[in-house]
Amino acid sequence: MAVGYVRVSHLHFSWPDGSPVFADLSLRLGPLRTGLVAANGAGKSTLLRLLAGHLPPSAGQIDIGGRLAYLPQQAALPGAARVADALGIAARLRALEAVAAGSADPALFELIGDDWDLAERSRALLARLGLDALPLHGRLERLSGGQRAALNLVGCLLQRPDVLLLDEPSNHLDRAARQRLYALIEGWEGCLLVASHDRALLERMDQIGELAPDALRLYGGGYSFYRDAAERERDAAEDELRQLRQHDRREQRERQQARERAQRRAGNARRAAPDAGLPRIVAGNRQRAAQVSAAKSEAVHAARADAARARVSEAAQALREAPDLDLDLPATRVPAGRTLLRARGLRHALAGRELFAAPGLDLDIRGPERIALSGDNGAGKSTLLRLLSGELSPHAGEVQRGEGRIAVLSQGLDALDPALGVAEQLQRAAPALAASERAGLLARWLFRGARAQLPGAALSGGERLRAALACALHAQPAPQLLLLDEPSNHLDLDAVAELERALRAYQGALVVVSHDEAFVEALAPTRRLVLADGRLREAE
Repeated sequence: MAVGYVRVSHLHFSWPDGSPVFADLSLRLGPLRTGLVAANGAGKSTLLRLLAGHLPPSAGQIDIGGRLAYLPQQAALPGAARVADALGIAARLRALEAVAAGSADPALFELIGDDWDLAERSRALLARLGLDALPLHGRLERLSGGQRAALNLVGCLLQRPDVLLLDEPSNHLDRAARQRLYALIEGWEGCLLVASHDRALLERMDQIGELAPDALRLYGGGYSFYRDAAERERDAAEDELRQLRQHDRREQRERQQARERAQRRAGNARRAAPDAGLPRIVAGNRQRAAQVSAAKSEAVHAARADAARARVSEAAQALREAPDLDLDLPATRVPAGRTLLRARGLRHALAGRELFAAPGLDLDIRGPERIALSGDNGAGKSTLLRLLSGELSPHAGEVQRGEGRIAVLSQGLDALDPALGVAEQLQRAAPALAASERAGLLARWLFRGARAQLPGAALSGGERLRAALACALHAQPAPQLLLLDEPSNHLDLDAVAELERALRAYQGALVVVSHDEAFVEALAPTRRLVLADGRLREAE
C-alpha cells in the first residue's frame, strides 16, 4: 500500500449564512491512525467532507497523497438498490459478467481495469465484516442500520484507499460487528482519520487530534492518554489563569497608587510655588514637566494593566469549553398499574423475509417500566419499535396503545425535516409554547442565536440528534412512553452523560435500543429483552 497523507494549509470555511467553522486551519497527517475529537458542532464532519472534496473551502489548500475513501455518517441508499450498488461495484460486475459471456468490447476491459478478482475480493471483505451471507445482487431493504453501516465500510475498503476517512463508523453496530471493526482498524497501515465518540475505538488510535477552528492539536497515544494529558493541561492553564488574575490586580493597584502619588506631588507643587520665590515662567515650566512625567507614568502603568488584562482574557478564552447540555424532560408520572401498550401476535416481513417467528411477538408495557431491548444487527429491533409506535402496520397481530402520547426517536432521525430550521420544527411540535419558552428550551439543547435557525440539512450528526430529541421529547402533550433507537449515537461523551441524567429522572416508560452497554446500564433498566431467532425473551 502506498503511503497516504493529508496536508491542509490555511483553511478557511464558513456556511452560506456566514457562520464561521474554520479560520486559518493547518494540519499534517501521515500514515497513522488518528482519532478526531471535539464537541458536537465543532466541525469534525465538516472537516472530513472538506478533505473528501464534498465541500469547497472558502480559502486555503487541501492536498491528499494517494487514493482517498470516505465513509460519511449518513450514507443512505434506497431500499430497492442492490448490495453491489451500495459497494459501488455494480457496473464493473456487469462488465466482468459480459466478458465471461464472451464479449470483447474494449470499453468493458477499460472499465474492469485491474479488478478481475473484484467479486472474490468483495465477498472476502463482506465475510471479514460479518456479512458473508449477503449476495452481491441482494436488495438492501432487508438490511438493518448496522448491516448497512458495515456494508458502506466494505465499499470504502474495495477502493484500496491510501487515505481513509471515517465518520462515526461504529454507530449502529452490534458488539460482534464492533469487534470486527476494531480488528480491521488495528491492522490498518495507511493514513486513517476517524471522527468518533466511541471510547473503545479511540483507544486503538496512534494519536488523538483535538479540533479547534484554527488548529488540530495532536496527542500521541489513545483516548485515555489524551484525556490525562488534556486534564493536566487544563489544570496548568487554570493555575496560570489564577496567577495572571493576581498579576492583573497588582497592576491595577500599582496604577492607582502611581496616579495618587502624581496627584499629591502636583498639589504640593502648586501650594509651594508662591513661597519658593521662583519666577512665574520657571514655576510654569516645572509644573508642565511634572504633568508630562505624570502622563508618561500613567501611560506606562496603563499599558502594563492593559497587557495583564489581555493575558487574562487569552487564558480564560483558552479554558472556555463548549456549553453543557441542560436537559430537563417534560414532567410525566405514569402509575405503576397503567397499561401503556399491549402487542399480541406481531408478525412482519421485509423483502419477503419473516422477522418474527410464529405465532408472533407478544409484549406488554405497564407503568414506568424501563426496557432495554437488545439483539444482533438484522434481528428486527428497529422494525419492532416502528410497529409499536404505529409507524408501520404489522402483517399480522395487533398493537393496542393507551391514551398517553408515544415519543419516538428513530435511528435515521426521519422525523427531522432537512429543509426546516430547528426553531420552526420545535414550534410545529409544541405550538402552545410561548416563543420565549421555545427559545429557552432550545438554548438548553445548545441551539442559541443563529444556530436555532439552521435547517436540519446544515446540522452535524450530534446536532441533528439533539434537534430530533428536543422535538420528540417536548412535543405536546408530554409523552408517557419513549421509544428510543440508538439515542446516544453521534453525541459527544459529555452530552451522553447529560442525556443519561435526564432519562434517569424521566418518570414515564421507555424502551431503548442501544449497543452502548455503559449507556444502557446508566438508565437502570427494570427489564431486559432479547430479540433473537425471531423470538422475544427475557434476558437471563
